[in-house]
Amino acid sequence: MSSSSGRERPSALAEIDAIMALAAGRPPALFLDFDGTLAPIVPRPEDAVLAPGLREVIAREAERGPVAVVSGRDMPDVRARVGVDGIAYAGSHGFDILKADGTHVEHPEAARFLPVLDAVEAELRDALADIDGAIVDRKRFAVAIHYRLCAEQDAPRVEAAVDSTLSGHPDLKKSGGKKVFELKPGIEWHKGKAVLFLLDALADGGEGLMPVFVGDDVTDEDGFEALRGRGIGVRVGDPAEPSAAAYALRDPDEVRRFLDLLCKA
Repeated sequence: MSSSSGRERPSALAEIDAIMALAAGRPPALFLDFDGTLAPIVPRPEDAVLAPGLREVIAREAERGPVAVVSGRDMPDVRARVGVDGIAYAGSHGFDILKADGTHVEHPEAARFLPVLDAVEAELRDALADIDGAIVDRKRFAVAIHYRLCAEQDAPRVEAAVDSTLSGHPDLKKSGGKKVFELKPGIEWHKGKAVLFLLDALADGGEGLMPVFVGDDVTDEDGFEALRGRGIGVRVGDPAEPSAAAYALRDPDEVRRFLDLLCKA
């Protein structure tokens, strides 16, 4: 991951003309994270809702070109929360994909991890039962452990429980994010590879399109890296935070405004 530490990335809103110049007439192919990007971060994942106006903007974009929502959430969950037909949805960080034409694709190796994920879910529910605010969130191909509602002094206990569980299951890997840890299949697959898979599935492998990935968290860096030299990365949040993205937006409302400008352009 390249670092922008010490300088702020320019606003994608302020630089919309430069972005369109980079596109050189190519329509955008949009890849959008959900939590923190299309929906504000909330203490409980089940309470997340699409920010105002975004559903309409996404639907308009989908009439003009490819759109995919690429999320750590379960695919059916994020599909229901976005609620736009005719776009692709990639859940569990890309392990579970519903293409825009309705074709359902799972990573060919992922299913063999289901029994170990079942075991890990049970172990973590037991290990974290006495920590107030700890939430074990099972996705089809991952187990997320949220600690946003925990007392600050309990965060190390949560991570210790996650690490202890992981030590008994070396075929899984751990990743982090905003007040969350995740255990996922130990396969070289992530949001960036899912983005490239979806691009390759388009006519002519996505040639003639300008890929744009918008995300806000550590796992979205894989998407920014995947499009390096080929498309545009936009990170939502603090514009001085280290990132491989070239541009910044501050919150889901700015994401809506940016997508609206892209649509009109």
